[in-house]
Amino acid sequence: MIRYSFKIFCVAFSACFCCAGSLLAEDNNPHTDKMMNEKLNLTQEWDKVFPKSDKVTHRKVSFRNRYGIMLAADLYMPRNVNEKLPAIAVSGPFGAVKEQSAGLYAQTMAERGFLTIAFDPSYTGESGGFPRYVASPDINTEDFCAAVDYLSTRDDMDSERIGIIGICGWGGMAVNAAAIDTRIKATVTSTMYDMSRVNANGYFDAMDADARYELRKQLNAQRTADAKSGSYALAGGVPDPLSADVPGFVKDYYDYYKTPRGYHRRSLNSNGGWNVTSALSFINMPLLAYSSEIRSAVLMIHGEKAHSRYFSEDAFRKLKGDNKELMIIPGASHVDLYDNQAGVIPFDRIGQFFLEHLK
Repeated sequence: MIRYSFKIFCVAFSACFCCAGSLLAEDNNPHTDKMMNEKLNLTQEWDKVFPKSDKVTHRKVSFRNRYGIMLAADLYMPRNVNEKLPAIAVSGPFGAVKEQSAGLYAQTMAERGFLTIAFDPSYTGESGGFPRYVASPDINTEDFCAAVDYLSTRDDMDSERIGIIGICGWGGMAVNAAAIDTRIKATVTSTMYDMSRVNANGYFDAMDADARYELRKQLNAQRTADAKSGSYALAGGVPDPLSADVPGFVKDYYDYYKTPRGYHRRSLNSNGGWNVTSALSFINMPLLAYSSEIRSAVLMIHGEKAHSRYFSEDAFRKLKGDNKELMIIPGASHVDLYDNQAGVIPFDRIGQFFLEHLK
């Protein structure tokens, strides 16, 4: 049972880190002083996987996080508004870019009267940071806090009315950000992953201490190989082609990331994936350790049929206070909440939630 579950973990996790499979070498040299002086190359044409709304304005912005990494974001604003607005920062899914789900959420919330940004996390998309394609529980939580920094400096929004939305693996980052950043007044997670838990325990908590030790051995052997080669091996994005025995949720990932529905040329999941060794930092660093101390409002949304539903349900049990809500969408899968192809993303409820708590 453990071996079979570990196999599922390795195959499915190619959409995130994937500790198995063929490794792709890329020019990803860690020895660089480019970071503080880098200039972002921001695409100006509309290259999202969703249609542009005529109800909002859109432009590119950038801001720096506390580690000196410059982040790229899309700013969406409702048209013909002359008052200070509540603001929302959005990111995710894990291994996606702002031109995918995060942008759709941000644009839709802007249509409902919020100033929003969808940002690429550090080391990914159009954001800066070297080496590329690294994930970090600390730095990626900081990315949300840096987005709050940026929003707080704008004259056209109310700095006392800031919320965040985290999708998939960035749902866990959003909860962690809400635990540390008291400026965040409301948090929404959609189809949340606990990236610490899935890295340390595998899917459905199938890994025991021996399996985790073997995983550490593989990842640390890869560190040695990376140090010798001078570049970081990539895990590969969503498997392509799919084998016949992959779980249904991996097929759902493929349907989003590898087809015109959601493919984007800068998306890690659509292409080469994360650095293999990125998983190491998540194994030993539990993201949700202080989630029980969040005093601001939290809305957690998950699909009834999602393989990942247990992440939200268990995380919700740790939250305290009457301003916390868990919303299960009947019949919805994990990926159904990436875009609105199935028509099940509860945008009206999300908008209402932010209006209630960003007063």
